[in-house]
Amino acid sequence: MRKKEERLLITFPSTVQAMKMEQICKAGNHPGRLIPVPREITAGCGLSWSAPPNAKEELEKVMEEHELFFEQKVILWI
Repeated sequence: MRKKEERLLITFPSTVQAMKMEQICKAGNHPGRLIPVPREITAGCGLSWSAPPNAKEELEKVMEEHELFFEQKVILWI
């Protein structure tokens, strides 16, 4: 069993927004990866961006620059 760790989760209203986040972050070498939304929270498309909590400001800037829409940003132990 994998050890739980604190993660920043960003959820999106649509799959298009989630996929755009993945494309931008991979191209810009930003931290995180696309994962299914944990059952503890809900999201419109069922996908979320998982990253270390200390990457929050960097990812907020990326989303603002690229006009990415999100539903919520939460920090969970997953």
